[in-house]
Amino acid sequence: MYTHTQRRSETLTQELRLGAGNWLRELRTRRGISQRELAALVGTEYHTFISQLENGRGRIPPDRYLIWADALGVEPPEFVRTLLSYYDPVTYGFLFDVDCGETFTECPGPRSGACRFKQNRSSELGHLSVVNCPRA
Repeated sequence: MYTHTQRRSETLTQELRLGAGNWLRELRTRRGISQRELAALVGTEYHTFISQLENGRGRIPPDRYLIWADALGVEPPEFVRTLLSYYDPVTYGFLFDVDCGETFTECPGPRSGACRFKQNRSSELGHLSVVNCPRA
């Protein structure tokens, strides 16, 4: 049974969620819209949800990714790929080619060894990537 849960109290999870929140805030401010305006565009009742996300205290539900991508002016594949790098970096590392670079932080990896996360500036806004994650 898979029991790995992301808890807000875990340091790595907090860092990743904060990174996602910073990225979302940057997208929103580049579009020149307020938290209230974004809340209306994505169909959430409360602008405080936007604030919570931007401060690393939540996740966008997967069934809302396309609406968020449209509201923030990002192509859906890039939006989902970047969110996945923050929300589930281990899966991201298996699905996408990642290049080696500066280590961001470390955490226990699958099976044996450790996954190392790095800041990847290959995209315009950057995102975290998994590097050197054991697969066997």
